[in-house]
Amino acid sequence: MKLKKILILQLLILLVVMGSGFAQALRVGAAMRVITPDPLLPVSGGIGAPRKTTEKKGDLFARALVLEQGSTRLAIVSIDNIGWPSALGNKSRALIKGIPPENILIGATHTHSAPDAYGFPDRNGNSLADLNYLDNCVKLIADAVNEAVSKLEPASLKIAVGEANGRIAYNYYAEQLYDPRCGVIQAIGTSGKNKGKPIATLVNYAIHPEVLGADKGILSPDLCGPLYDRIEAKAGGMAMFMNGAQGGMVTADVRRDNGKEANTWEECIRIGELLADEALRIVSTADVLENPALSCAARTVEFPVDSEMMRYIIKKSPLNYKLSPSGKVAAQLNLLTIGPAQVLTIPGEALPNIGYYVKRHMPTKYPFLFGLTNDAFGYMLTKVDFNSFKRYDYISQTSLGEMTGEIYIDAVLKWLAERPKPVQAAK
Repeated sequence: MKLKKILILQLLILLVVMGSGFAQALRVGAAMRVITPDPLLPVSGGIGAPRKTTEKKGDLFARALVLEQGSTRLAIVSIDNIGWPSALGNKSRALIKGIPPENILIGATHTHSAPDAYGFPDRNGNSLADLNYLDNCVKLIADAVNEAVSKLEPASLKIAVGEANGRIAYNYYAEQLYDPRCGVIQAIGTSGKNKGKPIATLVNYAIHPEVLGADKGILSPDLCGPLYDRIEAKAGGMAMFMNGAQGGMVTADVRRDNGKEANTWEECIRIGELLADEALRIVSTADVLENPALSCAARTVEFPVDSEMMRYIIKKSPLNYKLSPSGKVAAQLNLLTIGPAQVLTIPGEALPNIGYYVKRHMPTKYPFLFGLTNDAFGYMLTKVDFNSFKRYDYISQTSLGEMTGEIYIDAVLKWLAERPKPVQAAK
């Protein structure tokens, strides 16, 4: 009888452990929506009037990746646009079910061949942004996330960071001042029809997708489109792209030996497919992580708006940006732990030196920076770079101010020091 009781007790303990392990199993879902305007709309490459379009090369998308472990659920959203302000992102968050708003990361790929999402005002205070189109995008983004939630399934992850080889990016202002590292997160199904197959592959790399630019009369996801197609054709599942610290001015390397540039769709294909191939190469040898730990933290940081140009845009845009009485804007920052990796968001276009510095202080071998995420408040420079070089005149004018980069760096370094360090994968 005593032996029987012991066996029953052991069985109960085993069931509890198994139940606890099942509850903590990682689940992943992915979905996308086409956000190409029909009929076509003018496209925006930044401040100024949008340019008329006469054709498209590829579709624009909103792509959503949802991860869940236990009581933690988060969404990562990528939008083919030059930027996606929180004034729009918060509207989508209100329509998304089952995920806390602060756990929803919304980032822009930064293509320069998509409709104006900022509502840039002209000198008379008038904006040419199509608000009906933007409202429809808001709904489609929420639809994609809600579908991804409905498709959650058991999954494992492969995570890797490595240098992407080949002629992909360079810094227009200082050729070698850019980050060649490419981060990849690949979710692989562990049951059902997707067992052993990628559900989604996320590529994180710092680059301006402006091969075509806004003056070619073409609406396009630029190099991101061929990247999606290549990954989905070779690996399966859904591909998505999250930009990095690509400000001032990490752009696509379209240079030719004759001193000219190849600003063509064929060049979009070359660079997009090359980056896709490198991302798949980098992640191919990564270990499969079963039930990696998942956490999502968020906090709000305020930035003063010292730039007259940026203050004018914020006040005159029809998107109704919120500006505090003291002249500050608030941005949501996120810090994710995904197994041995850490992800930090950047609410704008941080210069690569800021990206390098922050990554160096992230206590992980797998640092990810999601640029232009949760907001896109122009360029982010350190105070020593701000307005210091003639080359930086434009990016200083289109930055919130001299202290923007300093405030961001200070906030994230303190945050990193407070948070538990991710557990690094065993070799």
